[in-house]
Amino acid sequence: MAATSISSATNKLTDRSRPLPLHTTAAGSSAARLSFANSSISIQKLAISAASRNPAPRGSAVSALKTARESEQASKPRNSDSAEKSPKPTVLVSEKLGEAGLDLLRSYGDVECLYDLSPEDLCARIGEFDALIVRSGTKVTRQVFEAAKGKLKVVGRAGVGIDNVDLQAATEFGCLVVNAPTANTIAAAEHGIALLAGMARNVAQADASMKAGQWQRTKYVGVSLVGKTLAIMGFGKVGSEVARRAKGLGMHVIAHDPYAPADRARALGVELVSFDQAISTADFVSLHMPLTPTTNKIFNDATFAKMKKGVRIINVARGGVIDEDALVRALDEGIVAQAALDVFTKEPPSKDSKLVQHENVTVTPHLGASTKEAQEGVAVEIAEAVVGALRGELSATAVNAPMVPPEVMSELAPYVTLAEKLGRLAVQLAAGGSGIQSVKVVYGSSRDSDSLDTRLIRAMIVKGIIEPISDAHINLVNADFIAKQKGLRISEEKVAVDSSPDSPIDSIQVQISNVGSKFESALLENGNISIEGRVKDGMPHLTRVGAFSVDVSLEGNLFLCCQVDQPGMIGTVGNILGESNVNVSFMSVSRTVKRVKAIMAIGVDEAPDKETLKKIGEVPAIEEFVFLDL
Repeated sequence: MAATSISSATNKLTDRSRPLPLHTTAAGSSAARLSFANSSISIQKLAISAASRNPAPRGSAVSALKTARESEQASKPRNSDSAEKSPKPTVLVSEKLGEAGLDLLRSYGDVECLYDLSPEDLCARIGEFDALIVRSGTKVTRQVFEAAKGKLKVVGRAGVGIDNVDLQAATEFGCLVVNAPTANTIAAAEHGIALLAGMARNVAQADASMKAGQWQRTKYVGVSLVGKTLAIMGFGKVGSEVARRAKGLGMHVIAHDPYAPADRARALGVELVSFDQAISTADFVSLHMPLTPTTNKIFNDATFAKMKKGVRIINVARGGVIDEDALVRALDEGIVAQAALDVFTKEPPSKDSKLVQHENVTVTPHLGASTKEAQEGVAVEIAEAVVGALRGELSATAVNAPMVPPEVMSELAPYVTLAEKLGRLAVQLAAGGSGIQSVKVVYGSSRDSDSLDTRLIRAMIVKGIIEPISDAHINLVNADFIAKQKGLRISEEKVAVDSSPDSPIDSIQVQISNVGSKFESALLENGNISIEGRVKDGMPHLTRVGAFSVDVSLEGNLFLCCQVDQPGMIGTVGNILGESNVNVSFMSVSRTVKRVKAIMAIGVDEAPDKETLKKIGEVPAIEEFVFLDL
């Protein structure tokens, strides 16, 4: 680019309020509202937290992110009092929770227990809280996330099922959802077995009969469990425990679950079969599947028609998996001999429910997890998950975020800032009206692809690319969703390099294709914008721009100048910046051929004004330049 064109382009270079837009799909108007900054779930903080539990060699993980965070905060007003007395996170508990869990929450934040809130009241209050803890009775809908206006960072479900939480909306708004899947496993399994045995021997009906003054021994003759076939529909934690106990009762156990590992089933002496085989051969059918669009009313007229006449059904999972009207018809026709139900489509069910009042149905009011031990265990488990999330840790029970093990977070911590900085640089180098649609990330590593988990790094690159040019706030929860929503395709490639196996990544290269560039020297021969970075001494560095090798610490702001390689250029540009009171923090020069062309990278503490940029652009030997805000 000629010097004369630099001057005319200066306004565009310095106008950072109008960067290149991403290509946006028809659905691309919605944006997430939650940032990971400060008290919310920072991906950087996630890495720091993991590093503190699993320190990387020489402490580089923590020091890298600590230094980066300090540099980011350096220009902000400091208030030691406010820093020392930062407000505690606020937690709303909308349904009863065990005292042990509440005590744990109170030790970390301000807790308010507001039970039996209406949907309208929940929406009215939710904007005051960082976290919400619910059981099964509170519906956390899209309206709740919208009413939170970005304040809500984590929703904790005290139990296993999360069908009362709108996961799609939570993900869009960057809110982490965690559950407590293990504490009530045994309680739910025991209740399933209790219903199984009680139904087989008509315990509830006989009890009611005797209390009504009757003695009906012949009416309540039961059936034996020994030798009968039990089909477990959903072979997860609870289903597996039910199987273990049913085997002890002498039952033949089969199971259907498309995701269950065959070796685990074999270890318990359980045969995995198809859905139709399970329902058509079983004497008893015990339901342990989640409620999803696929399983909603999966037990309907057609399903019951395939069952053995006289089958008995137990449900301690989710009421919605059964078409309750169809079950009543199956009971009346004798296809289903008995049913024992702990859960219902609508809870509580209506008092005149034909299903509840049916003489061959045993019902309990959602007692699956209702033991003293389970209630305390669930309370502690969900409190630990919520507190961990508020501290910036990614819980192992998160249900809407990729599971990144702590040891991986610790190892990748130094590369977190690098990834975001490279994304920010790349998007500022792009020009043109078509929008960014395709980004390629190339990792240089000595490790096998299977042992290199890059989800955290990819999320940070997406964050760096999207946040500067939209109102979306990106985190590990919603990065992939927002990228897809914006029409941004991210491809990844791993290139084998000869580097230390102790380092998971040697270099990260970000390429943007099918766009112009504000700095043509950043283009490769294939026309892609390309920048590359490495971590050096725990700090992120820019090491390549296009075909030019550079060595620039990624902090503060950055000038990139392409110039004729001649004496005096460093002094000329430095003098212009000095006259404008812009402090230079570092300078690096790279050239292709002596006295032909060079790239000068200049780090500055302050953003120069338009007049300063204009003077730099008017230097005859400068062919093009760009100012980048890091």
